[in-house]
Amino acid sequence: MNANPPILTVNDNGAWCWFQDERALVDPATQTLVVGSISAAEGPGGEGRSGNVELAVVDLRAGTSRVVVLHEAFETDDHDVPALWRRADGRWLAVYTKHKTDDRTRWRVSEPGDPTRWGPEREFDWSGLTGGAGVTYSNLRSMGGRLYCFARAVNDDQCALVSDDDGDTWTYAGKLFTRPKVGYVNGYTRYAGDGKRIDLVTTDHHPRDYDNSIYHGYLENGALHRSDGTIVDAAAVSGEAPSQVELTTILEAGSRWGGVRMSHCWTTDIRRGEDGSVAAVLTARAGEEEHLDRRRAHPDLRFFYARMAPGGTWTVNEFAKAGAGLMPHEEDYTGLASIDPYDLDSVYVSTTVDPRDGSALAFHEIFHARTEDDGATWTWTPVTEDSAVDNLRPIAAPGDPSRTPLLWFRGTMTASQHYDCEIVLRDLPRGA
Repeated sequence: MNANPPILTVNDNGAWCWFQDERALVDPATQTLVVGSISAAEGPGGEGRSGNVELAVVDLRAGTSRVVVLHEAFETDDHDVPALWRRADGRWLAVYTKHKTDDRTRWRVSEPGDPTRWGPEREFDWSGLTGGAGVTYSNLRSMGGRLYCFARAVNDDQCALVSDDDGDTWTYAGKLFTRPKVGYVNGYTRYAGDGKRIDLVTTDHHPRDYDNSIYHGYLENGALHRSDGTIVDAAAVSGEAPSQVELTTILEAGSRWGGVRMSHCWTTDIRRGEDGSVAAVLTARAGEEEHLDRRRAHPDLRFFYARMAPGGTWTVNEFAKAGAGLMPHEEDYTGLASIDPYDLDSVYVSTTVDPRDGSALAFHEIFHARTEDDGATWTWTPVTEDSAVDNLRPIAAPGDPSRTPLLWFRGTMTASQHYDCEIVLRDLPRGA
């Protein structure tokens, strides 16, 4: 692999949100990378392509990409990107929803070993459970031989569908959390799994509506636990669900870092290491101002790196400035960050503040961060420099531990429904 591999455009029109996983995945046997996205009217293809649920199927050996449409004119919203799963029989599974505009989770299954050919779309109808309030997001994780699809659904809480046939059919299991709704929705949850347990970090509500803290817990052997192993719910996702505040608090609203108050926290990424450690990237507003109107993004957002040692002890550090909110009406959107799934000491960050010297950047740039002390200190290397557009929402795609396919999209984004961005890939050598 080249020491400085080129940047390859794998889809000329697309973007993604960050509450679905896996959004990108590698088949190591065929060296095929698949990444999901939603196209928009502002990009190539215009209105005729707007709202397509698309997959870029990339041959990593040849450096070529083919775009496949899973559902034409679905909805122009980056929240609708599919979650991907590689099945034991060699087929791919893609699961996707709209952004609270209907009550259906859709899925398709590919032909064996071929993510360019897909079977018919099927649906799970949540309306009897949601009362028509809509469903959002898809997250695929396995535990104990059962496949889970976590979605925000009943009462806008985190809920789960389950499958015992690797995603051919789905049934409703229950709620993971429950609490009275404040504002738009309830908690925003990110998931990581190793097949035996599922770790998660979550908020209370949307940060524009509530001064969120961040909580950690994990599912194992059918129970929901705090970080230290204490059981919160012995029969998780099956009956009455607890509030997420019963989990372990890892970043508290109102806490001070370097004398600065942090508030309105949000979840960004989480990964679990082979040794049982967990890493998470979180964001928060810095400063004393509690609330802003939705015509002005927060001027100072910060990234935090949280690391849990095996056994449940957390170390949390502020590690980079994210700059101002990405768009005026979304005070808390950042360029985001992605943890290397095979190296928890390695993180890719999109920011408008150069982490090496604190200088302002004209556009969001991608930096690689590495720590040797669980996040206390970092070394920084630019991935992009002197860009003429924003570089946003990196993904270090899992699937092949021998390489780091780093994806992001670059261009102009003014809303989750309006963007002119292309999806690019830099296939990095392991450890780069």
